[in-house]
Amino acid sequence: MPFLHLCFFSAFTLSSLGLAFHRTHLISALLCLESMMLSMYIALAMWPIQTQTPSSTILAILMLSFSACEAGTGLALLVASTRTHGSDHLHNFNLLKC
Repeated sequence: MPFLHLCFFSAFTLSSLGLAFHRTHLISALLCLESMMLSMYIALAMWPIQTQTPSSTILAILMLSFSACEAGTGLALLVASTRTHGSDHLHNFNLLKC
């Protein structure tokens, strides 16, 4: 496995482990999701360079735009949940309540 693939794989794995084990605050979960998306973006941006193809660069830009939408939605949910529940602790959220 090349060093570049190892770096992307380890960044994605550490982000997913952070999402799995450190779920106390909503902001930490959102940061882990953003770092997962960033490692995927960098991998998709470097993929045409490694395969030496000039095409398929639109996929990385499309994923970056979806990542920006996901970040905006996550921050809006963070603000709304902090206003209604008083904190961003994930154990305060009851998903069965409407």
